[in-house]
Amino acid sequence: MNSIKTDFTIKDLENISGIKAHTIRIWEKRYNLLQPQRTDTNIRYYSNQNLQKLLNIVLLNKNSFKISKIAEMSDEAIVLNARELAFKVAVNDEAINSFKLAMFQFDKVLFNNAYNKLLHKKTFREIFKDVFMPFLEHIGMLWQTETLLPAHEHFISNLISQKIQTNTEKLQYNVTNTGKTYVLFLPENEIHELGLLYLNYELVLRGNHTIYLGQSLPLDNLNYFFDSNKEVCFITSMTVQPYDDKLTDYFYEIDEILKSSKHSLIAIGRKAMDVASYDFKSDINLYPSVNDLLKVL
Repeated sequence: MNSIKTDFTIKDLENISGIKAHTIRIWEKRYNLLQPQRTDTNIRYYSNQNLQKLLNIVLLNKNSFKISKIAEMSDEAIVLNARELAFKVAVNDEAINSFKLAMFQFDKVLFNNAYNKLLHKKTFREIFKDVFMPFLEHIGMLWQTETLLPAHEHFISNLISQKIQTNTEKLQYNVTNTGKTYVLFLPENEIHELGLLYLNYELVLRGNHTIYLGQSLPLDNLNYFFDSNKEVCFITSMTVQPYDDKLTDYFYEIDEILKSSKHSLIAIGRKAMDVASYDFKSDINLYPSVNDLLKVL
């Protein structure tokens, strides 16, 4: 993804902030809130500082600050007011905006403050489903449109991962269902694991015994579990791997391994659904998303 920009078009700003490009142009012309630069062909582009300022402005504007009043503030005052507001605000859309700000400014303190405020009103499960999931979907869109730096995604993903793992650790003595073991893993070269991490939390919360193996696992690393006499349910999630030309062979290989055993496989994600029409010989179930699987667990 070397083509990802550190300078943004007005369409990028619209995607990230949720504010229409037309409105951004009005704020820019009428109130001089943003100062874009121009290419040699006279096309506007915006710096990372412009983006951060716009997100701060949006947060203030959605919480009763008039644009005319924001325009009278210095850049420092906009940051301070937005930061103070972000620390106080703790529900859904506003929290998501706070997490956006934290991501683009690499601000761990802001992230933790927004998260801790949420905890006063929501359980961890509610935070993940109501706030983190929509936020992560938005990040995915930003990634696809190449408006997000890998460093931004890694930063925020690691912070969310830490919250999932901390809450899972609190449940370590919660195992009551020992008849089946759930083994969670990602295919080789797959690294997008937040959904799988959260699913592990949900399984442990329900009293299940899980073994979390994490990112980028070659199939032959599962031989120990394939050979087990105890019932194992393998769970994997597919965001970018296996590539389309390898997908069929991947599932057929697992199907052959599992067909003479009492083990099963659950595969989650859009790529998994690409093989939904296949006639498997073993117990293989496919779900579009973690949420879809949680509805039947």
